[in-house]
Amino acid sequence: MPQFSDYIVYVDESGDHSLTSINKDYPVFVLSFCVFHKTTYANSVVPDLINLKFKHFGHDMIILHEREIRKQKRPFNILRDREYRNTFLNELSSFVEQSDFTLISVAINKLNLVSQYTDPQNPYEMAMKYGLERIFHFLEQNNQEKLKTTFIFESRGNREDKDLELEFRRVCDGANWRQIPFPFKLKMASKKCNSCGLQLADLTARPIGQHVLNPFKRSRAFDALSPKLYSSNGSTYGWGLKIFPR
Repeated sequence: MPQFSDYIVYVDESGDHSLTSINKDYPVFVLSFCVFHKTTYANSVVPDLINLKFKHFGHDMIILHEREIRKQKRPFNILRDREYRNTFLNELSSFVEQSDFTLISVAINKLNLVSQYTDPQNPYEMAMKYGLERIFHFLEQNNQEKLKTTFIFESRGNREDKDLELEFRRVCDGANWRQIPFPFKLKMASKKCNSCGLQLADLTARPIGQHVLNPFKRSRAFDALSPKLYSSNGSTYGWGLKIFPR
């Protein structure tokens, strides 16, 4: 019987990984890894999110997507009321702040990438490799590196999913800076999957990207996330937040 680690990882992205048509207003690709201790996730994080949904929507079938919330698209058109929007966003920020998880995010600055490299690697593949390497380091610090850890990615389509799985397996087979196997397991989830972990990962990715683009601009969302960024030897940058290239 396989032995699983005490942790589970949910992953989502912000931006696109195209290097041929770069959005000048948002020229970054972010891959955000939310690492939860399974006991905390099951006993605290999930019930808290369900209760938040019950309070504001009357049911727990709604799926929180940062883009739909930000643009106030259905079913979040109720947020067009300023007073209600402020109440909901404050409570959502409080939920994120109080949720116990470790955040490891990788941001690829695509403009810097194409200007500094003649044959740049796919930003998605780079971000995933950097993320997996840092999570392995996190697991080592928690004596969990020899146990199986599951990563939940949101499905993006058959071709994209196959490419992702191929690169995931390649890194886990030893194509990493440690040149050792990682005991990681990949699980793809539908975009319609009502997963608390995936929704939190979705909520974290864009604030990270905005911070990378405007590091001196205050952001309520990033302020809620910054204490959760993984730190090693007293340093967050390069570990909890990896930006490439600098």
